[in-house]
Amino acid sequence: MGDMRIRTRVMASDGETREGGADLLREWQPHQGGQLWLDIEGEISPAMHEQLLRLGCHEVAITDISRVRQPPKLHAFEGNTFILFRGIIQLDKDLVLQPQQIGFFVGEHYLVTIHRGESLSINRVWSESAGQAAQFPPGRLALQVMDYASNRYLDKILEFEEHLGAIEDTLLSKPSDRIMAELVGYRSELRKLRRIFNYHNRLVEEILRERPRHLATGPDEYLHLWRVLADRCERLFSLTGMYYEICGDLVEGYISISSHELNTTMKILTIITAIFVPLSFLAGLYGMNFEHMPELQLQYGYFYALGAMATTALLLIYIFKRKRWL
Repeated sequence: MGDMRIRTRVMASDGETREGGADLLREWQPHQGGQLWLDIEGEISPAMHEQLLRLGCHEVAITDISRVRQPPKLHAFEGNTFILFRGIIQLDKDLVLQPQQIGFFVGEHYLVTIHRGESLSINRVWSESAGQAAQFPPGRLALQVMDYASNRYLDKILEFEEHLGAIEDTLLSKPSDRIMAELVGYRSELRKLRRIFNYHNRLVEEILRERPRHLATGPDEYLHLWRVLADRCERLFSLTGMYYEICGDLVEGYISISSHELNTTMKILTIITAIFVPLSFLAGLYGMNFEHMPELQLQYGYFYALGAMATTALLLIYIFKRKRWL
């Protein structure tokens, strides 16, 4: 785990914006007005842990952020609202996700974001909100970070939709074990993504239902933006579920096609065997080296035997065709 890196932005009520590090954080006081955005990247040091407690962050929530694997969640405390969100470092074309856990402490006059590595979502919102304190209060900043992350998820999932269509066409024309292995891998990754999107969907639904005051979900603020985020999270959950089922259907279709081809091959081999069994019997019967075999003395016995074998073969072929086995 890397060292802790922090950046601090203080936006005064008169519009002046200052950026710095730990020194600026120690200077900021809530009663002075304005707002604070504290961004922490890496492991939380003991000194920073104490500063977060003095700022009003709950001990249990700080512990949740420190854990590597924690599902997204929401807790409304007296002084702030805590959100744990599963961000995205990378989602490649094979749907292999490198997630990034982001913790938000959203207070009335401050926002604290905590993450282990570099966050593209936070960096983008940090740049866009510079010098615009009035337009970007803490709840709106947290919303924008989650909105940008969900947009990145959606872009990648929609790109996969085209790839899945191409796989379906290939599977119908030229099925192969390689494509089946690829589909099985996609199903596994889609199952993981669907679980994450289910957490996000429930998280945003809880925000809209509980409407924590620190997240600015009142009717005259950013409620419509939270609803847009909720719709996107629900869409992600639905799309991954649909793609998971499509991959499952394609795998089952491939197995059915392979089984049908194998059954056809086995049927043909069985028919060939059934035709040659009586012929082999006749050949074996007259191939025995007994001295007294009456048929061996016939002048045209060889032709009689060939005729009997041909008649037997043709009769079996006729029967198989009559039963539509050929």
